[in-house]
Amino acid sequence: MSEELKYWYLRDHKLFLTLSMSQVKQLCIITGFKKAKKGDVIYFSSSEAPRIFLLKKGNIKIVEIDEEGNETIKDIIQKGDMFGELTLESDKNSSEYAKALTDEVLICSFLLSDFENLMLQYPNLALTYTKFVGLKMKRIKNNYANLISKDAKTRLHSFIKDWAEREGKFDGKKVKLENYLTQADIAQIIATSRQTATQLLNEMQEKQLIFYTRKEILIDDISLL
Repeated sequence: MSEELKYWYLRDHKLFLTLSMSQVKQLCIITGFKKAKKGDVIYFSSSEAPRIFLLKKGNIKIVEIDEEGNETIKDIIQKGDMFGELTLESDKNSSEYAKALTDEVLICSFLLSDFENLMLQYPNLALTYTKFVGLKMKRIKNNYANLISKDAKTRLHSFIKDWAEREGKFDGKKVKLENYLTQADIAQIIATSRQTATQLLNEMQEKQLIFYTRKEILIDDISLL
């Protein structure tokens, strides 16, 4: 990848908007770039040096594995989002991996030690990073609160509405959403069985709240979700 392309990939990210042109060019030297295709495993937390990742293109899922080998989708990462060792502490006991959900995925990454040095050099970057991570943690906290306090039907409606608002193409109240998640993925995200998720999705279709296919989800009126 050319240095010019690396520059524009970083310059375009809101995390680095406070940095000058020369500072962003310095980042290119220590930044790793990686492409992946749908189904590719991007990293295992337990087998790599700790890193901070930025997703430039596509979508991925973060999957956590418990002691019994059960897998749970911890988060869905969308374009512009960050993942990895966001607390800036290496967790050797963590067991999770990232997997590409879409056909074209592009990520850039920094070694945790390099990223810490960057924030020492550029206080404005440290401030932006703190705000960025704070918003992400708030969203994750709200997601967990929904899992605890709401039933599966409400969780599904909330998830699809949030997904549509973040990634959907709007035409008034109508929304067209690229569907890169399987029903099994959706079931894990809302913490229910695949059978229940399928049943709830079918109910939403019967009520004409959504039109669901393996490739897209059409929402006629998002205000009804």
